[in-house]
Amino acid sequence: MVQNDKRILKLLEKNAHFTAEDIAAVLGDKAEKIAARIKELEESGIIRGYKSVIDWERLDEDRASAIIELNVTPSAGHGFEEVAARIAKYPEVESVSLVSGGYDLSVTVKGRTFHEVCNFVARELATIDSVTQTRTQFIMRRYKELDIELTSDERDERDNVSL
Repeated sequence: MVQNDKRILKLLEKNAHFTAEDIAAVLGDKAEKIAARIKELEESGIIRGYKSVIDWERLDEDRASAIIELNVTPSAGHGFEEVAARIAKYPEVESVSLVSGGYDLSVTVKGRTFHEVCNFVARELATIDSVTQTRTQFIMRRYKELDIELTSDERDERDNVSL
């Protein structure tokens, strides 16, 4: 890895809209060199993609998300990799992570409604042979996503409760 790679990656992670010229100005390097390096990082799979963080609540869109905790019986020779790869292929799945603690996999899923998410868990995730238990926690509100704060200027009426 080239010396400036981590600095390039941190800048792109902070703002994917930075151009090679922007990054070159920060690093004191040539834009052509930075552009070529970014292309190499993309082709090698270090940069896996670019993603926008959307605050769907501001658009008043019906969306539901949940964190699903899965207990899984790992397969011989493959551990958790096989079931995690299978789960990752579903379009409803935003993320899959192997975690330590009281469960094995943390899966974040999305849908248009709570009911849609429930059906996905019941019909797809819970029916996978190696999945022994699921626990669903619905995400009620997002405050920060991918290092971007999503708090709005609007005040939640529940804050007005006095005791």
